[in-house]
Amino acid sequence: MDKVLITGAAGFIGFHLTRRLLGENYQVIGIDELNDYYSVDLKKDRLAELGWRKGENNENFQFYQFSTYDRRAIEGLFEDNKFDFVIHLAAQAGVRHSIDNPYSYTLSNIEGFLPILEACRNHPPKHMIFASSSSVYGNSNKIPFDETDVVDKPVSLYAATKKANELMAYTYSHLYNIPITGLRFFTVYGPWGRPDMAYFKFAKAILDGKPIDVYNNGNLRRDFTYIDDVVDGICGLLKKPSGKEPPYNIFNIGNSIPVNLLEFINILEDKLGKKSIKSFKPMQAGDVYETYASVKKISDYINYQPRVNLETGLQRFANWFKDYY
Repeated sequence: MDKVLITGAAGFIGFHLTRRLLGENYQVIGIDELNDYYSVDLKKDRLAELGWRKGENNENFQFYQFSTYDRRAIEGLFEDNKFDFVIHLAAQAGVRHSIDNPYSYTLSNIEGFLPILEACRNHPPKHMIFASSSSVYGNSNKIPFDETDVVDKPVSLYAATKKANELMAYTYSHLYNIPITGLRFFTVYGPWGRPDMAYFKFAKAILDGKPIDVYNNGNLRRDFTYIDDVVDGICGLLKKPSGKEPPYNIFNIGNSIPVNLLEFINILEDKLGKKSIKSFKPMQAGDVYETYASVKKISDYINYQPRVNLETGLQRFANWFKDYY
């Protein structure tokens, strides 16, 4: 039974990935600091869905609460376990939040990444995967976004920290021959999602009869990617590290079908069965006008194909949202 470490296991992607891997008979150790950037209760409910209760670990899923920038805790965890695979998803997320809270991003995303890399250097796994972001592309005029594009003009600190993660990971892969893969996620959505994300805020405001903030007058396009498609991509790559020198790779994981924000809101309204009250706002600092993933590289590599269209994905989200709340 392969043993996997998942950081950020109580997070949105981490929860879904842990559930999938447990279903595929992996042994999973999850860590998460359970910070209060958004609802800690939601994170704990995710853990409960995975069968975890405080003070109780089962044979296949163990969970520990600490931060990845806790060097001693990370090193001790790697000394006590022989991880076949390491999946680093823990990070301070959110573009707009990084404008007002910059230090939390360098702490979580930079200082919280280095101990994982160091632990992988001292205790090499078969493959390490880490979360990057579509935000590294900034306001690129070249679409769709391709992994070979130059990404040296981030428009938010969050994006800058994710680009830094890619550079740090490449360096460790080069110096120590560690198989490492970075994944640029494109606007992930679905059940058990993040309350700080626009679609989540929209759903709550619509059902509460409150206005939703629509930035840049709705003239934005996003490559919304359903959570199951993201997990499919991660699982498909897990046992396929790069065979190149250095053994480093970067992939987009997206739906490759950008959607106008107003169209997205119309579909969400339909699935929730209620119309929104729109409050149109100017463009926000740190935002980008469009995201659009080329998935040719990952498709060629593992035959990745997004399966869930926006109508289906938003219906599943709306069903969960109304049930949960």
